[in-house]
Amino acid sequence: MQGSAEQRVPTTRRYLMCPPRFFAVDYVINPWMDPTKPVSADVAVAQWTELRDTYRRLGHTVQEIDPQPGLPDMVFAANSGTVVDGRVLGSRFRAPQRTAEAEHFRRWFVEHGYRDITMPEKVNEAEGDFAWTGRLLLAGTGFRTDPAAHAEAQEALGVPVVSLSLIDPRYYHLDTALFVLTEATDAGPAQIAYYPEAFSPGSRRVLARLFPDAVIATAADAECFGLNGVSDGRNVVLPLEATELAARLAARGYDPVHVDISELRKAGGGPKCCTLEIRK
Repeated sequence: MQGSAEQRVPTTRRYLMCPPRFFAVDYVINPWMDPTKPVSADVAVAQWTELRDTYRRLGHTVQEIDPQPGLPDMVFAANSGTVVDGRVLGSRFRAPQRTAEAEHFRRWFVEHGYRDITMPEKVNEAEGDFAWTGRLLLAGTGFRTDPAAHAEAQEALGVPVVSLSLIDPRYYHLDTALFVLTEATDAGPAQIAYYPEAFSPGSRRVLARLFPDAVIATAADAECFGLNGVSDGRNVVLPLEATELAARLAARGYDPVHVDISELRKAGGGPKCCTLEIRK
């Protein structure tokens, strides 16, 4: 059942972000990275600042963690923690180049009063592969997060977890192929958007069963990181190029909000990669 814009209600969110002061593409840990192509930290900072300011204009709270030299991917804060009901599950990166990021984010949570913090034993790239729907935690695996980390997440966060297998290396994290548009409440079910071809046949069947009203993205939407979007239940922050997805969302009553993430995409990131949601 399609809704109108008047029926979509945004909810105020709290985000943690990291300025890309030391942004660079010095190594290759996903198919989007090419160290031979020039990148600009200044352009990345400008695009990131516009993303942060967009969230604030929409009424959301954005907190910042200080970037660290030698950690060019620290801007992708979503990979460093999953927070549900105030419980924090930290990260454990697969790539050694990013390992040190996890401790910086753990310290940030400790310094800001969080006490229920679990650091995983298995490789777990946090909201890169975990998507909270309000009822279930969708958990990706296939390229980064260890499937055994899904059980760790269920134990640490105390929420049911549904495992999904990614099969296209371009969509190496769940958040490049799926995002939550509306979280489930007593008034209605969750709604998601996703790109089916990024998932194994069994995972596609699971998604179709759980979310029959999902918004289905095209290949072009996925290739520009359109599924790396961020929604507050009404306003949906998307890359500029995700035009077909924006039209499909508008038809469902959502308000697309476009941002330029072209420089950040050179490292394989988009709006959601830069955005760790803190759910208290």
